[in-house]
Amino acid sequence: MTDPAADEQLWRAASLGDTDAEEELIKRYQIMVRACARPYFLAGGDSEDLIQEGMVGLLSAVRHFDPGRDVAFKTYAERCITSRLVTAVRTASRFKHRPLNDSISFESPQFDERQIMSESHLRDPEELVITKESTDELSSTYARELSKLEREVLRYFLDGLSYRDIAARTGRSEKSVDNAVQRIRRKLSRLH
Repeated sequence: MTDPAADEQLWRAASLGDTDAEEELIKRYQIMVRACARPYFLAGGDSEDLIQEGMVGLLSAVRHFDPGRDVAFKTYAERCITSRLVTAVRTASRFKHRPLNDSISFESPQFDERQIMSESHLRDPEELVITKESTDELSSTYARELSKLEREVLRYFLDGLSYRDIAARTGRSEKSVDNAVQRIRRKLSRLH
């Protein structure tokens, strides 16, 4: 967990040209970048590509943060990272009306109205309805296509647990958890 006061102090030093402070701030938030990139699977892409896009978003946050807006650096960084990831996924496939454009989100299959509403300034009403319908369809597809173990592993995976932690909670080996994650990815990529 990061310390907001220390983050702001590092940011202030970085904004004055201290490259060591900038590198330290980026190092502190690498875990957040991985956590933000984890839910997305880019058909035909690599997870490292998404992580690199997330790092670009983090660097943008470091360089454009404004403490005068009364928003914590952590909040601003997370928004910049997520925005960059979504843009990368959309750009990769170029289908205008497909949510997250040919990506497969490993997010919870339940409709999260708060998330959709927070992004409503980015979408028109038609897109919001299409996104809601697509989310509902994904939810039923997950229930139909994934085994009980796979759904359980997916839930823990999305919560950010390591393979070791997931294995401990499910009573399976780490290899079994890895196999389940690979099956989930294959099954979901076949659907899109």
